[in-house]
Amino acid sequence: MSNCINSGIKKIFILTQFNSFSLNRHLARTYNFGNGVSFGDGFVEVLAATQTPGEAGKKWFQGTADAVRQFIWMFEDAKNKNVEHVLILSGDHLYRMNYMEFVQKHNDTNADITVSCVPMDDSRASDYGLMKIDSTGRIIQFAEKPKGTDLKAMQVDTTLLGLSKQEAMQFPYIASMGVYVFRTDVMLKLLRCSYPSCNDFGSEIIPSAVKEHNVQAYLFNDYWEDIGTIKSLFDANLALTEQSPKFEFYDPKTPFFTSPRFLPPTKVDKCRIVDAIISHGCFLRECSLQHSIVGVRSRLESGVELIDTMMMGADYYQTEPEIASLLAEGKVPIGVGQNTKIRNCIIDKNAKIGKDVIITNADGVQEADRPGEGVYIRSGIVAVLKNATIKDGTII
Repeated sequence: MSNCINSGIKKIFILTQFNSFSLNRHLARTYNFGNGVSFGDGFVEVLAATQTPGEAGKKWFQGTADAVRQFIWMFEDAKNKNVEHVLILSGDHLYRMNYMEFVQKHNDTNADITVSCVPMDDSRASDYGLMKIDSTGRIIQFAEKPKGTDLKAMQVDTTLLGLSKQEAMQFPYIASMGVYVFRTDVMLKLLRCSYPSCNDFGSEIIPSAVKEHNVQAYLFNDYWEDIGTIKSLFDANLALTEQSPKFEFYDPKTPFFTSPRFLPPTKVDKCRIVDAIISHGCFLRECSLQHSIVGVRSRLESGVELIDTMMMGADYYQTEPEIASLLAEGKVPIGVGQNTKIRNCIIDKNAKIGKDVIITNADGVQEADRPGEGVYIRSGIVAVLKNATIKDGTII
């Protein structure tokens, strides 16, 4: 959303899947006329799965292309209003980009489709969809997560896209970002006529379209992370706490916009804080934070230690009398109780973690489900679910 605003793109549809209530609420609160973000004659409109007519409206989106297809009349109407191009973006990426430069390249090459791509080295190339290009930058081949000899076959001369010879030797592959510009009429034809049963742009429609359409590559040579998994979300967030991080939210020329909450400053009492990000309205008492993120309205009691932890905070406050009453009844208030030690963990909103709890995954378990306790482990990272309660003395 912020990239769109900073690029001057203010006609935005957001296609949401299931469990999108909190996302819809965030969008409504953040991107409107009253928060200092002016859309002029633009709009931000949520298109939710299952709100389409007929049989199509009875199923969730099956992929990116299917999501657009289920609302295809909206884009046909846009075409009739002389909207020449549609920019397709993914919601689970972290990067800063001027989309108008991307669209300009699309126009300059008279492309039907342009795919934004990032240079990639050998260590990570096999995790992504890779492309081969000809001398004009036209995409001639796709390969989804190739391995071995198939991977080596996808090497390209990335100097064609503007890298230096030294950079090209280090990054001999180009990986799709899952960000596209379509000519509107071409997109409608592909979805309705050419590939009516294909559900995904990246793995199905675009690899097939290269045979009959001018599909160009646009090199984005800056920070970009796909945060579509628990581990990548965790790693990308904690990387923000490091000194001189690779990605900065603090750019005065291209700010990132979020919801104004009008919370008081965080209160910190005798704490040790190293490489951490602390949001608004928190209460931190004689605790220790290292390489961690603490979200809004968080409450950390004395003796708490957070290391390599992402705590999302709370949606509301509990009053001091409410907290005292819960503790007197042996119950757990929102936040983290006294002398609790947490490492390598994601704590979702409104979680109640008692005193003398240890969450460290000392056995190095990679995958586990403890739904009765509101705890899961994914890629070795402990995830405490929203509204979960972890009782005093629990060891995970």
